Amino acid sequence: QVQLMESGGGLAQPGGSLRLSCAASGFTSSFNCMGWFRQAPGKEREGVAVIDSDGTTRYADSVKGRFTISQDNSKNTLYLQMNSLKPEDTAMYSCAADTFADSPDLRWALLHPHEFGHWGQGTQVTVSS
Repeated sequence: QVQLMESGGGLAQPGGSLRLSCAASGFTSSFNCMGWFRQAPGKEREGVAVIDSDGTTRYADSVKGRFTISQDNSKNTLYLQMNSLKPEDTAMYSCAADTFADSPDLRWALLHPHEFGHWGQGTQVTVSS
């Protein structure tokens, strides 16, 4: 059984940084796409960043240049380095993973979080002074 567990959330000041981690356990070797998604109160879940098994990445325009997604396959861990944080980055951040039949179009993956079958419980990020 696959489990995803996020950590690293918390309170940060505007302009600050946080690094989120997502530890995967279970049968994870078949995943060809993983990503970070977030949901703020009263808003729909949105894609933040996704990465495929080749290390190709895709970011939401709102975080491009500030956030970096990466993965350490030896540790089965996905990361999200968040720099230059803004109050509008405040949300519950969740990691997701799945195995898609073909090499996933990352623009599609970013826009369709409901297509991911495996999710962590989420970690809260609050950006406030």
